[in-house]
Amino acid sequence: MRVGEDVKLFCGTATPDLARAVAKHLDKELSHGTVSQFPDGETRIRIDESVRGSDSYIIQSTCAPVNHNLMELLVLVDALRRASAWRINAVIPYFGYARQDKKVQAREPITAKLVANLLETAGVDRVITVDLHAGQIQGFFDVPVDHLTALSILGNHLTTTDLERSVVVSPDVGRATEARRLANFLNLPLAMLYKRRTSPTETEVTHVIGDVEGLRPVMIDDMISTAGTMRRGIDALLKLGAEPEVRVAATHAVFTPPALERLSHHAIKRVYVTDTVPFHGGHDAVEVLSVAPLLAKAVRNVHDHNSVSSLFTT
Repeated sequence: MRVGEDVKLFCGTATPDLARAVAKHLDKELSHGTVSQFPDGETRIRIDESVRGSDSYIIQSTCAPVNHNLMELLVLVDALRRASAWRINAVIPYFGYARQDKKVQAREPITAKLVANLLETAGVDRVITVDLHAGQIQGFFDVPVDHLTALSILGNHLTTTDLERSVVVSPDVGRATEARRLANFLNLPLAMLYKRRTSPTETEVTHVIGDVEGLRPVMIDDMISTAGTMRRGIDALLKLGAEPEVRVAATHAVFTPPALERLSHHAIKRVYVTDTVPFHGGHDAVEVLSVAPLLAKAVRNVHDHNSVSSLFTT
């Protein structure tokens, strides 16, 4: 998937391993730059090679520490814009601040829109991202957004496992479309959990829609943060007679405490995640799949002015 010499690939400190993997798939070296901090903690960026007229791609997830990584991305964009890059593409595998995509209560911010404004003001010409927490965030941008999905990566891997007597389970109504697509891809039945939110970080499962008795659940979600939704969903499924052989598939391994402890549930046999957020081990059941080939194809297609829509679907 070689691309032209005018393509420049940059990364911050959030996802360097993923950036190197994307560069390898494109048969490119990461461009030279310095990302550091001033003694007071301010982000310091210096581009160490000419980028004038280049098609530049910054590969940076806005994962924890979110504020630092977001600011790093913004400063990188500003540096490239002031160095006369022709086009600046922000490749954001995990888009942080996406949970507040609407006002649920009075006097709340819409942080997803705020981040979109910040990126555009800094000078981003295009955004490439994977499995947004809410699809409507694409509309918060006035620049093109390529919204990729890791569903095919997770689905293809699941086909290599034993799926006999399995059922795909959506953790909530918001993930029902993706769960249905995965169920169709795997030729499995579909079930859905109905939950209500009791706090900004906690939910309660009130109903299970669909037949799960005697079946092995495959739960699909866009991210695993504290794993509270997964844990309560699994408990609800087990009460209805589901087999204690649960597999969990999610794109973003955010894993804020006590996520790994909750994923040690006796019924969870395997957890499949991608490398949009770095995971450095600590749980034997977690298996990491790479989105580097997907991102590399997107970069190549964008640069060559080819269709990217073929990468959106399973």
